[in-house]
Amino acid sequence: MVFVLGTTTLPVNEAKANPIAIIIKAAVKKVLKAMDLAVQRLQNKTIALQNAQKALENAMSKLKLDEITDWVSKQKELYKEYYDELYKVKLIIAYYQRIKDLADKQLKLVNAYKQAWNLLQKDGNFSPDEIAYMAKVYNGILEQTAKDVDQLTIVVNAFTTQMSDEKRLEIINSAASSVDRNYTDLVQFNQQNFLLSLQRAKVLGEVEKVKKLYGLP
Repeated sequence: MVFVLGTTTLPVNEAKANPIAIIIKAAVKKVLKAMDLAVQRLQNKTIALQNAQKALENAMSKLKLDEITDWVSKQKELYKEYYDELYKVKLIIAYYQRIKDLADKQLKLVNAYKQAWNLLQKDGNFSPDEIAYMAKVYNGILEQTAKDVDQLTIVVNAFTTQMSDEKRLEIINSAASSVDRNYTDLVQFNQQNFLLSLQRAKVLGEVEKVKKLYGLP
């Protein structure tokens, strides 16, 4: 996505700071904490289920070949629950890992926004109207990110309620696409602004000053 600087203005307080970033960061950290606790419980459950599976396999190994068919038939329903539960737990852990990856990327997005926004406000190559426009673009990206956090929270909470795997996957895929798109938009917008500042600095003979501001070689 390409953003073009214009003359759109925003209230001064909105241009100076964006409380959405703070809310997003707190919400993502809450999601991550909930997932860490849930994964720890699931991992403990996995160990117990794997022990039950091992005990079953050990019992089967001690049987004679002609006894296995009859024995398995009798125990099938008894141990089916263990296998089904083990599969379910492993699947949920896989879901959690993907959600954690998305949440980590959202934190990365917020941190990239904060770093760029602080630098851009110190850059004398942009007018007040341009800075206000940047604030508006960042605000749009952050608002969408906040909605993505809400979607991830729904999925996390869904593991304690009735929701199909298909629905969970649908929400996760939708959030993943949005997170990737938001992060790409943010990076491109930052680069666009940095390059524009460099171009203006060349005219003014202040390239080294700008490079130092942005930590460029």
